[in-house]
Amino acid sequence: MKIDRIDLNLLVYLDILLRERSVTNAANQLGLSQPAMSNGLRRLRDMLGDPLLVRTSDGMTPTERALELQPVIRQALSQLEKALQSQSPFDAAESNRVFRIMASDYAESALFPQVLKRLRDVAPGVTLDIMTPSDVSFLDVEQGKVDMVINRFDSMPQSFHQKTIWSDSFSCLFSRHNPIIDHFDLDTYLQASHVWVSKTGFGAGVGINPLDVQRLGWVDGALNKLDKKRNITVFTRHYQTAMLLAEQDDLIVTLPTRAAKLRHNHKDVVIKEPPFPIPEIELKMAWSPLLQHNPGHQWFRKLISDVAQLIPQ
Repeated sequence: MKIDRIDLNLLVYLDILLRERSVTNAANQLGLSQPAMSNGLRRLRDMLGDPLLVRTSDGMTPTERALELQPVIRQALSQLEKALQSQSPFDAAESNRVFRIMASDYAESALFPQVLKRLRDVAPGVTLDIMTPSDVSFLDVEQGKVDMVINRFDSMPQSFHQKTIWSDSFSCLFSRHNPIIDHFDLDTYLQASHVWVSKTGFGAGVGINPLDVQRLGWVDGALNKLDKKRNITVFTRHYQTAMLLAEQDDLIVTLPTRAAKLRHNHKDVVIKEPPFPIPEIELKMAWSPLLQHNPGHQWFRKLISDVAQLIPQ
């Protein structure tokens, strides 16, 4: 099939249809009526000789041919957008842009105070809209509705661009009045009560099963390798909450070091190295290929990377 015989608008339709897997949602994304989108899907089927999307018990399901085409079309449209995009430089000092970022409160607390301080100096008109992981879906990021996600990720769509912001060790945070303070070792650590804190990835979370060590994360995974298990009495997804709970006399919080150091001047808590090895974690930022070549986005990514390098572990 020759390219001059293809209505390129149909490729945009197909990209959105395969992303949304819904004629109604795709029509809404493109500002079209549902009949117009249905007609576009019919033309695509005729042009490609394949049904592309088939209604099943799980909704509209892509055919094998559609799944083969999806990454090719996504890449082609991304390259076209790059070529057509204005390359005028981003003027940070004059910009009133709003950057929407999904960040865990670990990242928000440890990183963004310094990011905001830098923005006030070099881009006073720029606004940050920081959202929680539960506010954002993969689709929001893929479509560029969210500029960036900053968190620890177990998995990431291959189409996303990503960069490691920093690696972080773990520290233990607990009250100066905790009776183990003068005898802090693996035995007393295991005898104590613990606060579990984590929120990786993005999307709505689910309840924790205390017996499912594989899903409890880095700290409990490291203990499991020693054939040990800690006594977790509180599960939270909020680092600020965990750090407040560390002030109680009978609780230990084991969390990333940069988060723990936010409390280093607090008179009622101490920070100590864990009495067993825990692998470091990586905090990453990720963004849609649609924003990869946007001058303002490139500027903001560099600012975050530069600021992050100045925050000691």
